[in-house]
Amino acid sequence: MSDLAILGGNPVRTRPFAPWPQYLAADAERVQQVIASRHWGGYPMPSRYAREFAGRFAALHGAKYGLCLANGTIAIIAALQAAGIKFGDEVILPAYTWDGTATAILFAGGVPVFADVDPDTYCLTAATAEKHITPRTRAILPVHLAMRFADMDGLAALARKHDLKIIEDCAHAHGGIYGTRGAGSIGDLGCFSLQESKLMTSGEGGIVITSDLRAFEHLQSQVNCGRASMTDRFRQRVLGSNYRMTDLQAALLIGQLDMWPEMQAKREAAAKRLTDGLSAIKGIRPLPPQAQITRSAIYCYVFQYRPEREGVARDLIAAALDAEGIPCDGRFYEPVYRSDLFHATPQNSPQLKGDYSGVHCPVSERAAYHESLWLPQFLLIGESSDVDDILTAVDKVMRNFDALAKADPSLAGLKSMSRAERPKHQRARNY
Repeated sequence: MSDLAILGGNPVRTRPFAPWPQYLAADAERVQQVIASRHWGGYPMPSRYAREFAGRFAALHGAKYGLCLANGTIAIIAALQAAGIKFGDEVILPAYTWDGTATAILFAGGVPVFADVDPDTYCLTAATAEKHITPRTRAILPVHLAMRFADMDGLAALARKHDLKIIEDCAHAHGGIYGTRGAGSIGDLGCFSLQESKLMTSGEGGIVITSDLRAFEHLQSQVNCGRASMTDRFRQRVLGSNYRMTDLQAALLIGQLDMWPEMQAKREAAAKRLTDGLSAIKGIRPLPPQAQITRSAIYCYVFQYRPEREGVARDLIAAALDAEGIPCDGRFYEPVYRSDLFHATPQNSPQLKGDYSGVHCPVSERAAYHESLWLPQFLLIGESSDVDDILTAVDKVMRNFDALAKADPSLAGLKSMSRAERPKHQRARNY
């Protein structure tokens, strides 16, 4: 009998990893101050802590302006509208991302155009994006995924060549630097999620950063029910809505900024230790280093399953690691055009002329269904022994390849389910 936990053996690890989110005692004090102030909402905008967080967050990434919003999806919608996206305009994005990146384009009136990703970063490149440029293309929406950046040098050159806007989806890239520029400050606007699993969180929330005052004023009006912006230099009048962040949420974010340097250093050191160890395990490939990254942001640690022979599905490897006490996912993302959460049709999105049944992005599909393994970032903020346990578990699973090859494939269980089918508590970790 194999000693794998999924086949009845003892797991490598039974104790929990570091909890997430992390918080400080000062967070409770700030929240209590907001409660006592009886000013809990986001109007007048920006509220006290939303103003402080937005200013500090923008400065961390090298942008002039920042604006807090209700969530990351709304951040992308507002940024697209501020960038001038109109009904029927095409926006190129990577196929391998969260569905909300694409649905935000639809909600802004645009048409998502899916491009494939680089096999070493799982991110958009200029070469994959350029194939999809048409006379209707108005913007590129690169996603910095998990622990790597999109090809921002190439994409910036491509955008200049074709007079396109760049809106960065930085939901995974808080604090990251590409070359000399922070995530979100390389394109025209940068959008971040502050949802519970993210590197900085207020439970739910989002922020847009930019150095373009016209775009920033447009954002303020959109988010604040159409009211004039604080500076109103460009006198833009827009159809707005209430996308404001509450001050109760913003109060939590100050502590997230205060803790960020320590958390980032822990994740970076643990990721290096993990990469070094995984490099020695047959059938496993860490993502190659990306030279342009000068300060890492690691939302999840992603590595690749590259078996020397066939016989064990990637989903079963993920399930086996889970059974060893190592939280792991394979189908963290699917190509959006195949996702059962992407219900985009001409009936509910009249800017679409058809469906996405003919789209095929082979690298994205290989990553989603055969290759990628995702470890949540909170595995990297504890002790060095946590990383050693991960390495022990991966090595154990791969050494028992033959036993897994004979196992019932249904043992993959939840790891093979689509996101819509998974129990609520599991899906929550996937956003």
